[in-house]
Amino acid sequence: MKIFEDEKFLGFIHIIENLVSKVLSLALIVVIFVSLFELVLILSKDLFAKEPVGFFGPTIIEIFGLFLNVLIALELLENITAYLKKHIVQVELVVVTALIAVARKIIIFNPIKHQKSDLFALAAASLALSISYWLIRKVNQK
Repeated sequence: MKIFEDEKFLGFIHIIENLVSKVLSLALIVVIFVSLFELVLILSKDLFAKEPVGFFGPTIIEIFGLFLNVLIALELLENITAYLKKHIVQVELVVVTALIAVARKIIIFNPIKHQKSDLFALAAASLALSISYWLIRKVNQK
């Protein structure tokens, strides 16, 4: 069959990759808007519906987590957009996105629900990703 010839097959794979990337982009845009809507609802509820006792109280960590969720979704969208433009995975963007995700976990870390070893694991992941990012930047500067 002619579809399984190398060039035609690779072209078919390329079309599928583009289609999947575009569908993922559209789905991610929906997720971003839903997350943004949720963030606005929680912010407005905490700012205007509660009595002002230090403004946010314990929900500030939840709000930071929601902000970072939106930021991570935007970074993922940037990763997909960069892939669609250049048809290569940009490792630097992927590492930055992972670093933001780990930072989010550290920021919303609840020491009552989790063990100290979990925090050490997040610190190790953060260090490894930071070193990876530094190495990638060094290589890309050359």
